[in-house]
Amino acid sequence: MINKTVANVQVACEGIQDSMTFMLGGFGLSGIPENSIAELVRRNVKNVTCISNNAGVDDFGLGLLLQKKQIKKMISSYVGENAEFERQMLSGELEVELIPQGTLAQRCQAAQSGIPAFYTPAGYGTEVAEGKEAREYNGKMHILEEAFKADFGFIKAWKGDAAGNLIFKGTARNFNPNMCGAAKITVAEVEELVPVGTLDPNQIHIPGIFVQRIFQGSTYEKRIEQLTVRKRS
Repeated sequence: MINKTVANVQVACEGIQDSMTFMLGGFGLSGIPENSIAELVRRNVKNVTCISNNAGVDDFGLGLLLQKKQIKKMISSYVGENAEFERQMLSGELEVELIPQGTLAQRCQAAQSGIPAFYTPAGYGTEVAEGKEAREYNGKMHILEEAFKADFGFIKAWKGDAAGNLIFKGTARNFNPNMCGAAKITVAEVEELVPVGTLDPNQIHIPGIFVQRIFQGSTYEKRIEQLTVRKRS
């Protein structure tokens, strides 16, 4: 069995260049590839396109790349927690493509499955549909959406083994499974890296065939995006 383990995030990110397109898993700050994002910041890659549900917050997640103006274009479905994102978008410094959340997920999954495009009713009759082919199915109009094309996909999982098999934990499962195998190179960072045969096959969420590189992350801050507590009575 192929051992896909690499020594660290620096090795995992070999081949990254300016102007590439990246997919990054996560929803809010849950399940984001923290170590990979930190390495992209360290490498100071420029003019990149990021496909991610959101852009993190001002001082964490993809917000760190926005601070250094490394992102040329964001393809997202929700961006309401980042003031710097808003500033760059309104000033014209950042190109933004907003996509219905289900369509974003399906465009990732289409790329993962090798399907070039699909029809969906989401967005018909809105700005989302401008310039796209439309067709009627069962009395309802649909628009043609194309699968994403990305150079690297950065995934965060709870556990993984040397063959690239992955298990996600709780809501960190979000966009991560759909992005595995959807880019030319999928890099998975995990909290715990175990030998092949350790994971229960019935518990594996993503088989290793969808992963090219895997490493154990050094640290995980795991911030809470919106901390809500109950008042003491």
